[in-house]
Amino acid sequence: MTQVPNVHAAEPIPDAAREAIDALMASGDLFRYTASQDAPVALLEQEFAELLGSKYALAVSSCSAALFLSLKALDLPRDARVLIPGFTFAAVPSAVVHAGCTPILCEVDDTYRINLADFEAKLGQDIAAVLISHMRGHTSDMDAILALCEARDIPVLEDAAHSLGTTWNTRNIGTLGCIGCFSFQSYKMINAGEGGILITDDADLVARAVIMSGAYEHNWQKHKGPRGDNSADLAQAFAKWQNQLPLYNLRMSNLSAAVIRPQLPELMRRVRDGRVNHDYVAERLNSSPALHVPPPLGPEVRAPDSIQFNLVDMSAQEVEAFAAATEARGVKVQIFGLSRDNARAFWNWQFLADLPELPQTRAMLMKACDVRLPVRLKQAELDVIADILLAAAAEATNRAAA
Repeated sequence: MTQVPNVHAAEPIPDAAREAIDALMASGDLFRYTASQDAPVALLEQEFAELLGSKYALAVSSCSAALFLSLKALDLPRDARVLIPGFTFAAVPSAVVHAGCTPILCEVDDTYRINLADFEAKLGQDIAAVLISHMRGHTSDMDAILALCEARDIPVLEDAAHSLGTTWNTRNIGTLGCIGCFSFQSYKMINAGEGGILITDDADLVARAVIMSGAYEHNWQKHKGPRGDNSADLAQAFAKWQNQLPLYNLRMSNLSAAVIRPQLPELMRRVRDGRVNHDYVAERLNSSPALHVPPPLGPEVRAPDSIQFNLVDMSAQEVEAFAAATEARGVKVQIFGLSRDNARAFWNWQFLADLPELPQTRAMLMKACDVRLPVRLKQAELDVIADILLAAAAEATNRAAA
């Protein structure tokens, strides 16, 4: 039998990135504003915006920083209510709190997507902005969400940390709302250890975000608009906000950009490989009556690097037995609601002043499982993982796998 693969190892750094890093280290120019123009971070921003089909991009220290700056760029009043899903990573409500706003949580169903009835009901409760998390790459019904928000003139931000390469009606996730935010943390499609980026078509929003990210004095002049565009709108926006905004210094370094840029041409191959791997394992898991992988929505073409599945009709004791059986076989399954102090379980966000009860989301999290499937895995390795999950499910429930 093939050895159990290490699913926690990040994607390898391509040789082209190593060469770029060596050249950068020899130059010592690690600060994004050292060069008069065409610093690696500035080039990354231009290349990433083109790749996603946006006008502007701003690379920063993390996706959390991108979310925070996006909220600040909207210039929301203090204590503004921002609607977010009840299933997301703790960084999302944290960004809302750091921006001086109040997170309002809505229910998420057992497909890991927003419960639209609860979303619409809460949207009428003095909501100033919506921050949609495409959690683990699962896209909620963005047509319905955008229509509801447009009718109320509520801006929509996208937390696309897990969704680089995913499309909705052929449009890239992250380009549907007014700002989209992505992650380059090691467990994402592009690995820089840490790092984030935001994209938008709004010159005023990106100008505000750029200045607050740490473009002191006139360093905003080193930020680029679309290639071949003189970016008069951008220059006017920068001039408008010069010295008007606080600086949070959340910049990305040239070293991170040197790691990221050579991986951009690899993205679509990784997306295709990740989708093939996910769908292969999903088909195998769905052969068990005890396991269920929710399908994508019709307009959604996912770019997964992990798989999520629900434990069907299992008692609490059977869920515990499943977790123990997988771990004993060498695959550590994260059950969101059972993993101690899990940052994706809303009841652990004790920093929120008014923590709601979300019974539907809680019930889902108690049986929702998560396993990384790095895109580098081969079919034999995928079979090892699937075999373990199926055997553990049969053992926990005393059912024979189909």
